[in-house]
Amino acid sequence: MTATTCEKVHLVGSIGLDSVEEILRTAGMTLGRRLVRVPDGEVGPRRLWLSFQYPLLRSSPFLRPDPGGAVRATSKFPKLCLAEGVTEEEITFGELGYAREARASYLDFVAARKRGEIATRARFQVCLPTPMGVIYAFCIEDGIGVIDRVYEKAMIAEVQAICRAIPHDDLCIQWDFCHEMIILDGQSQDWFPLVNADLPAVMARMQRICASVPSGVELGIHLCYGDFGASHFIQPKDAGRMVEVANAMAASIDRPITYMHFPVPLKRNDEAYFAPFAGLKLDPQTEVYLGVVHLAEGVDGVAQKLAQARRFTRVDAISTECGIARARKPDLVRQILELQAAASREPA
Repeated sequence: MTATTCEKVHLVGSIGLDSVEEILRTAGMTLGRRLVRVPDGEVGPRRLWLSFQYPLLRSSPFLRPDPGGAVRATSKFPKLCLAEGVTEEEITFGELGYAREARASYLDFVAARKRGEIATRARFQVCLPTPMGVIYAFCIEDGIGVIDRVYEKAMIAEVQAICRAIPHDDLCIQWDFCHEMIILDGQSQDWFPLVNADLPAVMARMQRICASVPSGVELGIHLCYGDFGASHFIQPKDAGRMVEVANAMAASIDRPITYMHFPVPLKRNDEAYFAPFAGLKLDPQTEVYLGVVHLAEGVDGVAQKLAQARRFTRVDAISTECGIARARKPDLVRQILELQAAASREPA
């Protein structure tokens, strides 16, 4: 293996094909043993990531649309707040839907593995938005702490249900850490409230939700700057803030982190972007995955980014920056998967 290739490819989450069966077959047959984990591609309403949760929140008797008329900037959904007279003790969200989706997709995963369409030792990867990411996207500042705490408990219950249903040695849970990353980056933004959103408060949340993942289950974290309209909400100036956040996670989370994923924007293969990775302080067992795959840059672009990155850190797998469903048609999705195959090397 040369210095500018990898033997692992990571699929971040969403894959814009029509069914779970098609996603597993296409990804598995295209990438072979490069795939250590395979997600179900987040089909149907999950294609728009956490928008999957908006109908659940909107239908809750404990929440109501903001009387002031606030709307989410990207989707234009009315933002929500506590219903009048509601107390924290009485709020419940019940099933969020993620465990039910995971149980069904796992059956497809097992069937695809039996057919030889995915690698025998690959795990089933379940990608979940952080609770804070959901609530800070859809709720106004007033009362957001109460809603966030109750919703976090509901998401932890989803994780526990997933882990009861799927064998631990067959499972990986990935937290998608997006809206927190945008807040913690420090650039100007008006999408998300800043209440209880400094680094210690965010790390306390991560410690709690990661503690819900049993030790036999792999744990991954996808640091993300969004993918609205196939573009980040904001562009990271360099990897510095992500490295700071990753180091804080490594120090705060009490169980092993299997991998951490970092995006690399289009056209960034300069030393200034990658140099902060020299300060990465992860456990040696935590793998580093870089989102260096861009269709516009091709195989050469992946190689250039990897060569620059490896001056400062090890790189254990290549990937795209984010999921490959939103704003992408099936032919484009297949081209991206084929580029990942061409830019990597299947293990011997």
